[in-house]
Amino acid sequence: MKSAQLVGPRTLDVVEIPLAQDPGPGEILLKLRSVGICGSDMHWYLEGNVYGYPAYPQILGHEPAGEVVLTGPGVTSLKPGDRVSIEPTISCGHCEYCLRGQHNNCIRGLFMGSPQWPGLLREFATVPAHNATLVPESFNYTQASLIEPVAVIMHMLELVEIRAGATVAVLGAGPIGLLAAAVARKAGATQVLVADKLPHRIQMALDQGATAAVPLNQFRELVLDKTRGRGVDMAIDAAGAAETINTALAVTRLAGTFVLIGIPNQVPIGVDLYSLQAKEIQFQPVKRSNHRSEPAIALIASGAIPESIVTHRVGIEQAPAAFEMLAEYRDGVGKLAVEFPA
Repeated sequence: MKSAQLVGPRTLDVVEIPLAQDPGPGEILLKLRSVGICGSDMHWYLEGNVYGYPAYPQILGHEPAGEVVLTGPGVTSLKPGDRVSIEPTISCGHCEYCLRGQHNNCIRGLFMGSPQWPGLLREFATVPAHNATLVPESFNYTQASLIEPVAVIMHMLELVEIRAGATVAVLGAGPIGLLAAAVARKAGATQVLVADKLPHRIQMALDQGATAAVPLNQFRELVLDKTRGRGVDMAIDAAGAAETINTALAVTRLAGTFVLIGIPNQVPIGVDLYSLQAKEIQFQPVKRSNHRSEPAIALIASGAIPESIVTHRVGIEQAPAAFEMLAEYRDGVGKLAVEFPA
């Protein structure tokens, strides 16, 4: 079967790999139909690691949707033909963190699309059945591939509250930033202010509901103007760069909240801890999606997440060129999905 494999810096090859194994007890065989490309995939592609973990060779992709082909012994909740989304963290279910509902922090957790477990940029995969969530018939597979990144934002809402009438800043208008902005508006924020360096992403933010969006170097002035010098109630960093993190801290009000979703692009990273402490800002990092597929599906079904966030769809053979396009921010790219035929 075909797979897109990361074999070196900025080098993705389409290769033939052995067919996925038949499912064992508690497993399903999945035919992939759409796999979204995430910012963390681009970290692996560009830098060869996330937080220093080596990557080559590796199959990327952890935002999948597909069709059940076979079910293993003991699987009664799914059947061949079912359309599913896959939670990419394989958690043990019985460590202290799983028992607390913190599956994303499972001490035995394995993450698909990392050196721990092959990702889903391949035609078929055998995965645990409990990682699969049924997708409504009204969803197409592109929408279904948005479930995992939307679940990241739903996990954010497990950790922080966006109150009605709040002012929210989003730093970085890539796919996660655009989703965070959309969810903030749905949660009742009256102002959602967005910053990015790329004109087409600034326009996408405006098209998808941000109340204002400007280049990063104009953002502090925008926030001061829109909040009359007070600062935002919550700043969400979806870029992971020192410049965006420190801008977020600068525009957060006294006793406000700073949320870090973006993965830092260098370790260690220079963070303005003085502002964090002097303003007594609540600092909340977010790690992955924590099995929040069900509320993500409900939010997408409500119409709050526009499918237009996915600007490009390519086949597996075009994946190397698509990753290069993403790396160079060409062609007005927003969210990209790799799609497989039926």
